[in-house]
Amino acid sequence: MISEIANRIFSQVIADYHKFDNIDQPVENPYDAESLEHLLYIKNWIDTAQWHMEDVVRNPQIDPVEGLSWKRRIDAQNQVRTDMVEFIDGYFLNLYQSISALPDAKINTESPAWAIDRLSILALKIYHMQEEAERESASPEHRELCQTKLNILLSQRDDLSTSIDELLADIEAGKKYMKVYKQMKMYNDPSLNPVLYNKA
Repeated sequence: MISEIANRIFSQVIADYHKFDNIDQPVENPYDAESLEHLLYIKNWIDTAQWHMEDVVRNPQIDPVEGLSWKRRIDAQNQVRTDMVEFIDGYFLNLYQSISALPDAKINTESPAWAIDRLSILALKIYHMQEEAERESASPEHRELCQTKLNILLSQRDDLSTSIDELLADIEAGKKYMKVYKQMKMYNDPSLNPVLYNKA
């Protein structure tokens, strides 16, 4: 099952990242460059680095100039994340290119890679919520609340994993078909953001 592979790799990536806990740590991807595993590893590393960028920029004592620099870096990282999701969808489009959709086949509300994107973010929420649920310096009330939230996140991961596997099975059987829309983000594009092109 794809979700089982993804969840295992996401946990591996988060553990690998926290060996260094460094946003700028170079990625050492252990998987073959042509494999889905390789793409999933990169995907979650991008998300993990961005998660920690978001932590840094929310420091109330951060210098405004430094904060703006981090905000721009987060914007750039978010574009990298979006591009990676679309690249993974390209993998699935190629994988299923020989599948003929049945006459009554339906399109899903989101593509496989965008569902996997949510699974990647869930892995990070679970890791950090578990940290809070087990943090000895926190109050018992805090740990109990975080454990309740953790249980919900784990249930959510189970449900999303099942949905992803069912979607891929339906695509393979011709019951659903893929139709991928590019995100076409505008704020990073100097030809589409009026603040940028009016300054040019």
